[in-house]
Amino acid sequence: MALRVQKYGGTSVADIDRINNVAGRVIKAHESGDQIVVVLSAMAGVTDGLISLANQASPRPDKRELDVLLATGEQTTAALLAMILKFRGYKAKSFLGFQAGILTDQTSGKARILDIECKKIQDAIQKGNIIVVAGFQGADANGDITTLGRGGSDTSAVAIASALKADVCEIFTDVDGVYTTDPRICEKARKIKRISYEEMLEMAILGAKVLQIRSVEFAKKYNVPVHVRSSFNEEEGTMVVNESSDMESVVVSGVTCDMNEARITLKKVPDQPGISAKIFTPLANAEIMVDMIIQNTRSGGETDLTFTVTKDDFERAKEISERVAKEVGADEVLTKKEIAKVSVIGLGMKSHSGVAATMFQALASENINIRLISTSEIRISCVILAKYAELAVRTLHAAFNLDKERQ
Repeated sequence: MALRVQKYGGTSVADIDRINNVAGRVIKAHESGDQIVVVLSAMAGVTDGLISLANQASPRPDKRELDVLLATGEQTTAALLAMILKFRGYKAKSFLGFQAGILTDQTSGKARILDIECKKIQDAIQKGNIIVVAGFQGADANGDITTLGRGGSDTSAVAIASALKADVCEIFTDVDGVYTTDPRICEKARKIKRISYEEMLEMAILGAKVLQIRSVEFAKKYNVPVHVRSSFNEEEGTMVVNESSDMESVVVSGVTCDMNEARITLKKVPDQPGISAKIFTPLANAEIMVDMIIQNTRSGGETDLTFTVTKDDFERAKEISERVAKEVGADEVLTKKEIAKVSVIGLGMKSHSGVAATMFQALASENINIRLISTSEIRISCVILAKYAELAVRTLHAAFNLDKERQ
């Protein structure tokens, strides 16, 4: 007997027919003798609809009350699935986040899980129940409902799997696994059978939408095997697991593309200690995430400082940068929104040389100019003009032979 946590996303529970389909999958797993805990997202589009209602009620909805409202999306799907399971003759019990013992901090809208007290779930499992948990939510120390941010149901599922010491956390979605790149861009994209937490985390950070970043961090920290698979077929998906020696034999595992970036450059910044802090502290105080940072030293004690932010943060970041530029004596602020970040990721980079050279040569062969470069131990990223993004992805996919089956 295994303990399995299954998470179903919004498209998997988009209507009653699809919730019935999920019920069938859950029953099949239960009938195999396994103990099943199901974590659900809201129906597709429901969260956006609730946000729209909140904005009609107030131009600036109170964050606490917005969390109370948004949590009802997952509450609905959890209750409906439990009803269906009971109607079909199976013992089932639904739990909201706070009932499942999910304790978070007090950050409304993007709370972080601090602890999970899962005794109620464990007791219900021992009584033979199929457990259904509303994802995306918890409660803080004051008992206030909190939500975990976009994709938070993935985090809920992995965190619950960790607390229960589950054998596997199955993430059911509308894709059948993790691919070497986006199949919509490259028709030769190939499903990966096994990928490490480190590679999956880099891919999630760099634009792959299959798993939410915090869920991968949780899985890595607590060593939870994650199986990404489709809720619309029975095929095996992709296992996200600990790094193994055979994974390092593959130099590059995947190519990602992030179109949600914009570039800001402060020209002729005084090259003095403390200047960078003066530039980036106001951005941090405004909760603006800065991604790539490049500094080019000029002669005469000056430097050019370039960084990227998300397009959502661009206007605020530009406004802050222009103000700070005047304060520190920079010459001007230049911006560019039509950019993309393409990246290659792979554990094999740790022990293989020439990856950067291959990447740069491949892009050069298509006359694609590189504007910025950043690296980690298992990743190389290049900022290019957005109009070349899809061509760059296909070119890099071919350059690293990713269309060939991983051994």
